[in-house]
Amino acid sequence: MLDIYAGSQALEKIQQDGFSQAMFTTMLGASGGPKWFTLFALDKYLFGEFFKDRNTELNLIGSSAGAFRFGALSQKDPIAAITRLATHYSETVYSPKAKAGEITAKAKELLNAVYGEHGVAEIINNPIFKAHFIVAKCSGLTASKLPIVQMAGLLVSMLLNRVDRGLINQQYQRFVYHHPSSQVKIRDEHNFNNHYVALNTENLTKALLASGSIPMVMHGVKNIPNSPQGMYRDGGIIDYHFDVDIKPNEGLTLYPHFDATPKAGWFDKKLSRKVNEKHYKNTVMLVPSKQFIYSLPFKKIPDRKDFTEMDAATRIKYWRTVLSETERLADSFNDFIVKQDISKIKHFTS
Repeated sequence: MLDIYAGSQALEKIQQDGFSQAMFTTMLGASGGPKWFTLFALDKYLFGEFFKDRNTELNLIGSSAGAFRFGALSQKDPIAAITRLATHYSETVYSPKAKAGEITAKAKELLNAVYGEHGVAEIINNPIFKAHFIVAKCSGLTASKLPIVQMAGLLVSMLLNRVDRGLINQQYQRFVYHHPSSQVKIRDEHNFNNHYVALNTENLTKALLASGSIPMVMHGVKNIPNSPQGMYRDGGIIDYHFDVDIKPNEGLTLYPHFDATPKAGWFDKKLSRKVNEKHYKNTVMLVPSKQFIYSLPFKKIPDRKDFTEMDAATRIKYWRTVLSETERLADSFNDFIVKQDISKIKHFTS
């Protein structure tokens, strides 16, 4: 049910020392909207069992849906919080042809339901699980509130990215909203002009909302507290599935992901461009197998198109089934941990 991939150095370390929670110092969470539902039971297992008694820090770095997950998983009761997130998100219903205002309002309702009165403080004060939310600050046409102007900016982004991913750094800056005591730095070869802003009670929910504010689908977030003035949108624009070097990272990176072929940025989704394999040399990926995916209703994982291509009752039933079925992935991972069958790990190649 579950495929496990490891980069060259990660595989060597696991073969030498076995597989344990202590070897990980970082965890990644990708963008992808409801695709993350396939990771639901894995998230519960990881934070309810695997990392349950951890006493050293684990840096959680997420964009968009990954940020929403990690905001839940770094609360005092991570299982209850991630369950609230899955339940509220999966049961969200929009009116036909919903516009950005309605979708943004529903996202704010989701934040209120998941983080409540104490969630923000719990995230900021968590000494072990340290949340990091990736956000893209937009400039030029992409910062416009007008859909037609914003669309023109995105078309320019798509063309620039097709030539060279680094060219879109003219339009976007990477903002990392991080746990107050985090020392994490993100590097890549594209010079996205990174900025680091500590999370606090004034900016956390706005930074989190911005990280999931999909262009053309939702309103961006303007002027996040403690940040330069401007328009902030979905972190997946830059870091859709991640193609970065993270420092300091003295251990391995754990990456539960719904796709064994990660794409760097949002505009790379339909391109053949591969991630840099060196950025995954210390990474272990947990990926639902094709066999698992084919066993699901409609033989696919959830995605945002389900909102428009299915009626609400059908979609909610389907998504609930997926959430339930992911227990099989957690069982598979637990079986792997107990048996320490290292031979099942596949070598990650981009």
